[in-house]
Amino acid sequence: MSYFQTNLEKYAELAVKVGVNIQKNQSLLVNASLDAVEFVRLIVKKAYEAGARNVIINWADDVVTRTKYELAPDEVFNEYPQWRAKEMEELVEQGAAFMSVVSSSPDLLKGVDPQRIANFQKAAGKAMTKHRQAIQSDKVSWTVVAAASPAWAAKVFPSDPAEKQVEKLWDAIFKAVRVDAENPVEAWKKHDETLHEKVTYLNEKRYAKLHYKAPGTDLTIELPKNHLWVGAGSVNENGVEFMANMPTEEVFTVPLKTGVNGTVTSTKPLSYSGNIIDRFSITFENGKIVGVKAEEGEEVLKHLVETDEGSHYLGEVALVPYNSPISQSNILFFNTLFDENASNHLAIGMAYSFCIEGGKKMAADELKENGLNESITHVDFMIGSAEMDIDGITADGQTEPIFKAGNWAF
Repeated sequence: MSYFQTNLEKYAELAVKVGVNIQKNQSLLVNASLDAVEFVRLIVKKAYEAGARNVIINWADDVVTRTKYELAPDEVFNEYPQWRAKEMEELVEQGAAFMSVVSSSPDLLKGVDPQRIANFQKAAGKAMTKHRQAIQSDKVSWTVVAAASPAWAAKVFPSDPAEKQVEKLWDAIFKAVRVDAENPVEAWKKHDETLHEKVTYLNEKRYAKLHYKAPGTDLTIELPKNHLWVGAGSVNENGVEFMANMPTEEVFTVPLKTGVNGTVTSTKPLSYSGNIIDRFSITFENGKIVGVKAEEGEEVLKHLVETDEGSHYLGEVALVPYNSPISQSNILFFNTLFDENASNHLAIGMAYSFCIEGGKKMAADELKENGLNESITHVDFMIGSAEMDIDGITADGQTEPIFKAGNWAF
């Protein structure tokens, strides 16, 4: 077996056994593009070998997707197939696990009318409300992993010959997800423990506010009183551990919806709905986004903010040191799964209910009362750099460093 094939097998096993941690007689739904067919076939094999009951694949094709956005009538983008939403809801009720394999070109929908993209995001977001709530409260096991594709690889490594681009992207993915370790499953267990040390420290501190300072950034974020920091592994309602993102280098929590003030400037491009948004800044007053500027993709960013009422507010605050492995690789992936794990980041939209004490069992109204944001979208954007300092401010007004020059200060 070739070096590549060996790593691909190890990666598929990691996605199944650590990512969703498939259980005996559990079904698995995989969303993937045709570009990832070889990898997905291995995922199917590893899942059945681990005792899966049924593995369902929802295939997409980037060429077909682009053609639809160019040629379909406008009204189509205000619709989302109800049968697809019902399928997801039924699978949640059955206790299935969910995996997304991302591989699309970051420029897939470049030049497409931003209104069409915004309309479809809104339609899909509304239709998938129940499924999204199940995912964001950790009711079920879920994971997001990646597969290299020619179009994505060409974006990441434009100066390399075409035949080398995909190979280099696969190598970068393997390294980022620790497939190159002697025992990747054990390597992930150790990594989980390391992130949990930071989580424990922050949860004991109970900071009331965070203050971010960097070039173009002066931002204060209040945290709900009973917020929880979370990192790496999660646990579903049946007590089964899973890893929602592979790779992951972050520890994160929720902001108080109305407690964000100041301006923050991006440090990496954001790939959103097949478009790149780059060199942008966002200004907040009492939690609400009151101004956005972008040198590239400003219209797309404005449409994102206008998705619904909740998309005018933040739903996640995440800390990632500048010296993390993905950051040190100096590779710009143009893919949030990787780039968010190279940088401190924030997310516009929905808050994770498991980031507040007792949140997994709270109804929407109760989460709202506790200061959590609700939205049909959740989009991470990167703000970290080697020049970023973050202070934690305690309830009695003491200021303590959390990050200095982009890295942990404790």
